[in-house]
Amino acid sequence: MEFTESQLANIVGEVMAKLNLSGGTSGMHGVFADMNTAIEKAKEAQKIIRVMSMDQREKIIAKIRVKIKENAEDFARMGVEETGMGNVGDKILKHLLVAEKTPGTEDITTVAWSGDRGLTLVEMGPFGVIGAITPCTNPSETVLCNTMGMLAGGNTVVFNPHPQAIRTSIYAVNLLNEASLEAGGPDNICCTVEKPTLETSAVMMKHPDIPLLVATGGPGVVTAVLSSGKRGIGAGAGNPPALVDETADIRKAAEDIVNGCTFDNNLPCIAEKEIVAVDSICDELMHYMTEEQGCYLASPEIQDRLVHTVMDEKGRLNRNCVGRSAKTLLAMVGVDVPDSIRCITFEGSKEHPLIAEELMMPILGVVRAKNFEEAVETAVWLEHGNRHSAHIHSKNVDRITAYARAVDTAILVKNGPSYAALGFGGEGFPTFTIASRTGEGLTSAATFTKRRRCTMSDSLCIR
Repeated sequence: MEFTESQLANIVGEVMAKLNLSGGTSGMHGVFADMNTAIEKAKEAQKIIRVMSMDQREKIIAKIRVKIKENAEDFARMGVEETGMGNVGDKILKHLLVAEKTPGTEDITTVAWSGDRGLTLVEMGPFGVIGAITPCTNPSETVLCNTMGMLAGGNTVVFNPHPQAIRTSIYAVNLLNEASLEAGGPDNICCTVEKPTLETSAVMMKHPDIPLLVATGGPGVVTAVLSSGKRGIGAGAGNPPALVDETADIRKAAEDIVNGCTFDNNLPCIAEKEIVAVDSICDELMHYMTEEQGCYLASPEIQDRLVHTVMDEKGRLNRNCVGRSAKTLLAMVGVDVPDSIRCITFEGSKEHPLIAEELMMPILGVVRAKNFEEAVETAVWLEHGNRHSAHIHSKNVDRITAYARAVDTAILVKNGPSYAALGFGGEGFPTFTIASRTGEGLTSAATFTKRRRCTMSDSLCIR
């Protein structure tokens, strides 16, 4: 059913008055003291969203895009200040990417086929209210990107953000609802709670009005969602290796890898976390990294200091080191370097703790392999079966193919920086929920819909 603008405005006004769709207890739109209330309000808003035409949903999304661009710097500064992770310049770029390239209603399509026995349509319908858990590494980016896609599919969403990024997440939730209201839509297209905890997360995961859960974070939260008994989309950890063979443009590979590794201080889960280099070009690669790309070559002593600084005796990451710059990390171990140093590198075995573990810091260990076959084997081991992301620099198509089959990841970037996979210098759309573990890969609006078949028997085939 299609509505005129005036009819839609009347419906929204009447429903909001009837259901008391207010902005929540904090005075910001979509923010509530209680998770059950947040879910109730999101459910009421979804009753409006589901009957909107695609054009009407797209008007809300267009307004969201404008407001993200207008507030990109505020989001970036707030995220860095609250979490201490990343850097403002790269976070601005990420927000602009979300605004410009996140798929909207164009991602929702209908498939039809006809034959002697009639016509069948397969349409993409909403789940309803989606429950989402978001990380502190990309707090506002994930909330904004997810909401745009979920709304395009006719859903509303309730977030349980990471407690370390609640202020930034609430700011994003408020902006999204403001955009909806300004575009003639309802309040509470996305909701959250003032103080997210494990308890509020449990309420969300068990609530009968939440049919789909989406988790973006570490293995623990993804496992919890996948153990909930509900449909779950899990975007978990990765440890993306970058393989470089002797056919590659070595100088360009060094530039691309360091650029990808250092983007937002290595917070993106797709970013290069370690290098596997064929022996014959390993020294050349490290030369370009240290001489031209601002990499600090860490001695064994400095490596040991870093190990004991960035992780504890059980191998758990020191959160005060995640997303920090190379200069900051080196200062923590007593090394003063100029601002031009943006990455830390060294050569080590694949078992080295700074290589084998996903650090989310601009530390880029290099593992030397005697040949391409050994390099593939090493890279697959380092990826740890996460099936998340991997990268390769090679001009041999057969080798690229062999590597892609062996590593079997949701993302594979060839001859470019990792962020090319998200539309920075590469084709395609961005997302901050990459569901490698559950198989959806890069999520978009279509991911947050369910397929419905509608069949007309023996009619409407007019061939």
